[in-house]
Amino acid sequence: MLHGSPTLLDSPQSGCGAHPVPLSRLTPSPSVPDAELSRRHAPQSVSGSTGSAGPLYLDSAAAVERFLASIAATRVLAIDTEGASFHRYVDRIYLLQISTERTHAIIDPLRVDSPPGLGTLLEAREVEVVFHDADYDLRLLHQDYGWRVTNIFDTRLAAQLLGIKAFGLAALLDSFFGVRLDKKHQRADWSMRPLPRDMLEYAAQDTMHLLQLRQRLRDALETKGRLDWAQEEFDRLEGTRWNMEDPDGAFLRLKGARDLTRRELAILRELVVWRSDVARDLDRSTFRVAANEVLFTLAREAPTSLAVLERVKGLSRTVVSRHGRAILQAIARGAALPEADLPRFPRGPRWARDPEYESRVSRLKSARDRRATELEMDPGVLCPRERLEAIARRNPREAGELLEVPDVRRWQVEVLGEEFIRGLRNGVPEESPYREQGGSN
Repeated sequence: MLHGSPTLLDSPQSGCGAHPVPLSRLTPSPSVPDAELSRRHAPQSVSGSTGSAGPLYLDSAAAVERFLASIAATRVLAIDTEGASFHRYVDRIYLLQISTERTHAIIDPLRVDSPPGLGTLLEAREVEVVFHDADYDLRLLHQDYGWRVTNIFDTRLAAQLLGIKAFGLAALLDSFFGVRLDKKHQRADWSMRPLPRDMLEYAAQDTMHLLQLRQRLRDALETKGRLDWAQEEFDRLEGTRWNMEDPDGAFLRLKGARDLTRRELAILRELVVWRSDVARDLDRSTFRVAANEVLFTLAREAPTSLAVLERVKGLSRTVVSRHGRAILQAIARGAALPEADLPRFPRGPRWARDPEYESRVSRLKSARDRRATELEMDPGVLCPRERLEAIARRNPREAGELLEVPDVRRWQVEVLGEEFIRGLRNGVPEESPYREQGGSN
């Protein structure tokens, strides 16, 4: 929430603190115009936000259709989504926040089916769509609606390319506009209904200033000659979606699984399946059923009785009373698995130790770090370490060959290409102006 946050005007519950405002209260009725009713129950905009008198709350198909018709001619809009992965088993969109230069709105997707007019806007090349940290929103929009958003502007990426170190939305709004966001709802359960008034206000503020922020960042990128860099990054965001992962291999992707024996992995696999089944039935995040650390403890200790199970740290009595026997059965299945069938991690590509290759990585890193200092950029943004390693393996002889390396950008070749080629040709790496930080940059 912002300092000097908006207040509700003419609301029957105004002044009632945290009493919820049911979204159904905001559904337009035939006797009251949609815009008038929505604004009557909506927070007023803060000083400095774009021209609207306050966000519209839309929870009927008719209201959404009228709103989308009213913005159909817009050529730039800001959008944000609220999911609930911290609370729910399958994440989905629980709120859609939209801002144009004149209007702000919140759509309740639980009450309104896929609004085709919004998909038309988001997929139109002539409409610029502004996000802050677009990746997750793009994945949810594709998962829930099948939309492939085009003509993207990501304020987080823009800030990083400008060398801004504090590139979170709250930090940027504070830096550029003196606007303070309250972070208290960062992990809120957006699937709950009705949503309290302060949560609706908080959600609306995620897009209210994005168009102004986009303009400031765009101007700065143009001044620094980096707008083309940003455009290349934005173009690469198009088509972002989740790749389907093999659910049978989920246990191998848990951090710490590589520390287990093959027998312990077999038990972990059974426990992960049990936890997923329970979480799916409850529509609850898996860690709210049992944390990963608890599953690792169970896999290592392999308890065989409810009495021992009750003493496992982090496993609640409720879970033991309701699911204790199922947990013991899962452990027993893993413990009884024949030795030949025990799971193992798939073999990845192995690279023989190559001093020449390591020297090339070091020389590339030195060249990148020098350039990052000159550009006042984070070295990892300028060119992340895994890209340096890919270039070192390819060992190009000309700058043009760098584009044959996966994920290398054209702007990176323009900025770093000649220095990278010189570094690869020279045998001795110069000292980097940055200290090594665990090799992650």
